Amino acid sequence: MSPSEPERGTPAGSAIERALVAETLRLCAIASVTGDERAAADYVEAELRKTPYAVERIGDTVLARPPSAPEDNRPLILLVGHTDTVPPKPGDAPPRCEEGRIIGLGASDMKSGLAVMLELARRLDPAGLNARVGFVFYDKEEGPWALSGLGPTLEAAQWLSEAALAFCLEPSDNDVQVGCLGSIHAKVTLLGRAAHSARPWQGTNAIHAAGALLVALGQRAPIDHLLDGHLFREVISATLVQGGRTRNVIPDRIELNLNYRFAPGRSLDSAEAELRAFVAEHVDVEFTMELPERAPSGAVVTNNPHLQRFLALNGNKVTAKQAWTDVARLGQEGIDAVNFGPGESAQAHQARESTAIPLIIESYAQFQRYFED
Repeated sequence: MSPSEPERGTPAGSAIERALVAETLRLCAIASVTGDERAAADYVEAELRKTPYAVERIGDTVLARPPSAPEDNRPLILLVGHTDTVPPKPGDAPPRCEEGRIIGLGASDMKSGLAVMLELARRLDPAGLNARVGFVFYDKEEGPWALSGLGPTLEAAQWLSEAALAFCLEPSDNDVQVGCLGSIHAKVTLLGRAAHSARPWQGTNAIHAAGALLVALGQRAPIDHLLDGHLFREVISATLVQGGRTRNVIPDRIELNLNYRFAPGRSLDSAEAELRAFVAEHVDVEFTMELPERAPSGAVVTNNPHLQRFLALNGNKVTAKQAWTDVARLGQEGIDAVNFGPGESAQAHQARESTAIPLIIESYAQFQRYFED
């Protein structure tokens, strides 16, 4: 099937519109749950090798480097997208078009964005653009921070550090979402003393000891931070709980996973200290805290001149990213980055995930305008 050939159910439209829909459906049909992205990487690599770009493969990450001469002073702009999805859910079905939408696992997060990237690589003449455009299709974004394919890619492909701006094609409804929340996952273990459940006064019930902390979490209002006029909300949530040994024993330990999402501008060490202090305030038994994952926040870069030109051309709404994305990792490498993609934020990780076809078409048109104007 050629890139411009529509899948069954594709609505009528221009060649590029049909191609974008067909490509999104095709990518959604390639299973690529985190850690199993080989087939998606193989497909992307094969398609990119048909373009003028220099293709590199690092594990299951695929890069397309723009052709350029030593005297080429055009800025390097990166389009960055992850190939993996979360696992399928009950009720998920093969990808399809339905009432102006594409339904399928990853349709919003973020295979519609990958389709836009592939079509741009196929159709735009690199020599005729006002920027050098590079493409990064990376693996394992939905998993732990330490295992993401983007980290080793940034280390191995030093040319990426030249980028003047990067767009992460995360689902954003075609809004430009600036910055991102940092994230700490903490395993908090509360320690009690075991006893027979008929004589609980002879022990210390670790589950009961967690009650004050859980109530405090439920009552803790989000803490708002305005950065460059954009609202970020800091929240702490209990997301996993495990405790108890058997039905007739007072439990001597309980484990909680706490997830702290914190605003740009706060360091990881400051966020960890804040979380430790909150737990200590509401727990009166011995506890330990392990930090299996710490991911930094992403900076707000609205003063970047290349972003300002994109906004002037396209008139996008600009909002805060109330989640974590790899704009944080790119920022650590000195690369200004924002989130901008055709997926719908509210559809990410949902059953029967979908996105609107007009968003995909408009995303492509905005990038085309930006690079060709």
